[in-house]
This record gives sequence, C-alpha cells and structure tokens, in this order.
Amino acid sequence: MLKDYLKLMRVNHYLKNLLIFLPLLFSRKMLEWVSLKSSLFAFISFSLIASAVYIINDICDKDIDQLHDLKKHRPIAAQKVSVKKAIFLIFFLIIMAITFNYLATRELIGYSYLYIIIYMILNIAYSFGLKNIPLVDITILVSGFLIRVLYGATVIGVSVSNWLYLTIISMSFYLGLRKRRNEIKKEKTKTRAVFQYYSSGFLDKNMYVCLAITIVFYALWCVDPTTIVKTSNYIIWTVPLIILICMRYSMIVEGDSYGDPVDVVLADKVLLGLIVIYSLIMVIAIYC
Repeated sequence: MLKDYLKLMRVNHYLKNLLIFLPLLFSRKMLEWVSLKSSLFAFISFSLIASAVYIINDICDKDIDQLHDLKKHRPIAAQKVSVKKAIFLIFFLIIMAITFNYLATRELIGYSYLYIIIYMILNIAYSFGLKNIPLVDITILVSGFLIRVLYGATVIGVSVSNWLYLTIISMSFYLGLRKRRNEIKKEKTKTRAVFQYYSSGFLDKNMYVCLAITIVFYALWCVDPTTIVKTSNYIIWTVPLIILICMRYSMIVEGDSYGDPVDVVLADKVLLGLIVIYSLIMVIAIYC
C-alpha cells in the first residue's frame, strides 16, 4: 500500500527538484548553514507540491492512462488507489508544502509562495486542457524547470544570472521537445490529441537547435565576469564535460525510451556518472 502511494507521488521525480540547489551552489552559500537549511526545506516543500500536481494530473488522465502501455500501471489508473484517497492526499501535501516553505523563508507572505502558486496554476491548467494546445504544452513543461531554479534563488535571497537563465530555458526546451518526440514515436496519436500537431521533422530541428544554444549559453555563463567573481575562473573547463553529458543523453534517449528526463538519467549509469563528476568538479572549483 505504501509503495502505491509513493509511486503515486512520483518520488523518483524529486530528482528534478535538485535544480533548487543550483543557486545555492553557484552563489557560494552551500557552506552557510542558514542558506543550506533554507534550500533543504525548499526542496521538501517543492517536492510535496510537485507530488500534489502529479496526483491531480493522474486523476484527470485516469481514463486515458488506462489505454497507455506504461501509464496504465499508475496507482489511480490501475485502481490501486481510489480517487477519494488521492484527493485527501493532495490537500495533505499542499498543507505540508506550505509549512516547509514557511520553514525555508520564515515568511507568511513572500515571492517564494508566488512561485509555488504559479507552478500549481500552470500545471493544473495543463491537466485540464492546456496540454492539448501545441507549443503551450511544451512551454508549461519548460516553465517547471525554470520555476524550480527561481524558487531556489528566492528562498536564499540571490538572483539568477541572465546567461544561466537562458541556459536553463534552452535546455528545458530541448528536454520537452525530445520527450514529445519519443512519445509520438512510441504512441503515435493513441493517447494524446496534441500529438497530431507535431511532426518528427519539426521536433528534430527545434530540439537540436535548443541543445546547441544550450551549450553556447552555458559557455557564455562560464566566461561572464560576474560568474567568475561569484564562482571560479576554472569552470570554463567544464564545458567539454557538458558537451559529453548532452551527447550521452541524446544517444540514450534516441533508443527505446519515452524520453522522460528522470527515467533516462536513472536508467543509464554512464550518464549518471558524468553528472556526478560534473557536480563534484563544480563544487571543488567553487569552494576549494
């Protein structure tokens, strides 16, 4: 039973919420207990909100998911968790998320709550119809990645540089377009009406443009004087590693995959290892 609820909450997708720690890492505040504690509470808060959103989406897509080869095994679609219990869990998760957000910011009202509200509104709107509008569906998926980073910056009182903002946006568009590409490849138009608006050629061209400019924006972030002052002048050497990570991701995701970023990363030890190596190098370069 507990396993079904954890699956319903998509705990494995909490990996995406590690983006909340990027501002903490790049602002050299990781060794400050107050900032680290705030980021940890923010991570928990956003993870709980994300779980609530996933459950709402599963309730809305219950009938469609039952026709999907993979999604039919989700707890609600498989009738392992009732809709009534799922709704109760949603309210509980939201209350706990608000509590942890307060612990992160010590504010009853603030911009951090705004990011949580925007994230919920966008994704609820996505579940109730926006997912059927071409490009809007992908843009909402992209917004989730950006909101995580902006939220992480807000709770510790730092700003996100322009180049890093562009890097995250372009990479998120690549991930979103790539996910749609693989879903169409495997599912055709069986479960999603929006698939009919996308062609393989359109998705291929645009996702690789986004991947290319991601690397360019990241390199420009590395050599930006403001970045060097806040981090290190050695991080430019991580650009080849980022290229390798992108190449490995593209290699894996072009196989037999639905293209979900979390599933792709967790399924490939080489890709996961490259990401861990990159993280360690950044920590050493910035803090040593």
